Amino acid sequence: MATTTASRSDLESLQALNRDYINSVQAGDVRRFDQILADDFLCSNADGTLIDREAFLKQTARPVTISNLQAHDVNVRLMGDFAIIHAPTTYTRPDGQVAAGRYTDVWARRHGTWLAVSAHVTRA
Repeated sequence: MATTTASRSDLESLQALNRDYINSVQAGDVRRFDQILADDFLCSNADGTLIDREAFLKQTARPVTISNLQAHDVNVRLMGDFAIIHAPTTYTRPDGQVAAGRYTDVWARRHGTWLAVSAHVTRA
């Protein structure tokens, strides 16, 4: 199936936003998250808690204890004004051990802008 120019552009935008999201987690970049999260954003944390946008921004503002966070084999599924991004991650814990996880982020185009509306994070 051929990808249209519009969806190629959307795919490139979503790939860039995904990189921003991962970099913002690693850097604790509350300002960037404030720009890319929808007002009704929800996140399922690896500990099983479900938090809203405000709690996510507060969580992001805490000192980052992991390093070397990387997403691998990123899979962007574009469905019109809706997209789902899946990827496994690796990172280094404070004790120096390498760990892994996985995330699924949901994006929606609202008023011409892609915004993250949901995230789900797991850790192995």
